[in-house]
Amino acid sequence: MKTTELFDLSKSVAESFLSQFIYPEDALFDLSFFITELGNKLDKEKYTEVKKNVWIAKSAKVSSNATILPPCIIDENAEIRQCAFIRGSVIVGKSCVVGNSSEVKNSILFDSVQVPHFNYVGDSILGFKSHLGAGAVTSNVKSDKTNVSIVRDGEKIVTNRKKLGAMVGDGVEVGCGAVLCPGTIIGRDTTVYPLSLVRGYVPAKSIFKDKNNIVVKE
Repeated sequence: MKTTELFDLSKSVAESFLSQFIYPEDALFDLSFFITELGNKLDKEKYTEVKKNVWIAKSAKVSSNATILPPCIIDENAEIRQCAFIRGSVIVGKSCVVGNSSEVKNSILFDSVQVPHFNYVGDSILGFKSHLGAGAVTSNVKSDKTNVSIVRDGEKIVTNRKKLGAMVGDGVEVGCGAVLCPGTIIGRDTTVYPLSLVRGYVPAKSIFKDKNNIVVKE
């Protein structure tokens, strides 16, 4: 799916950056550069550069034992809880929650995203108000370490990336313990059952029970 089909770009500080890409996964190549460029332009009345290339909004709440590596922007009213690990090249949107023992790297979290309990988000984009239940993860590397494939217009396309997680549309609810395999794309307002193994493309406004049981929401 195209970037604008998955996401309301106005719900991210990365709007101008993401709007350049027809397909959202392409934005992950230059994310680190963009974060550094944007960070240096942020309003110093609202954001503090707490260490080189790490900008945190003054209204954000960050636990003293969270680890945040550069480059990173944590937007207004976000909450970074105990033992969260942000590994760099990350944008955490307004009013997001990155919770206990959750790990995020090379990813964009749109505003109001929640990854609150034992989640891993790598090389991924999570849309506005999307939520990962406890223990749900985006797997970003195939077991055989070959390049990740994505499904686009019904066709399987091999990317030139060995690391690519999930593109999760606005309003998606992912149940506890679910695994989103490398290259997964989930359309807006879809619900994924707990303990699911999700691969490929899941349409918008659907319920994913398993790969053979995907139903349209009424």
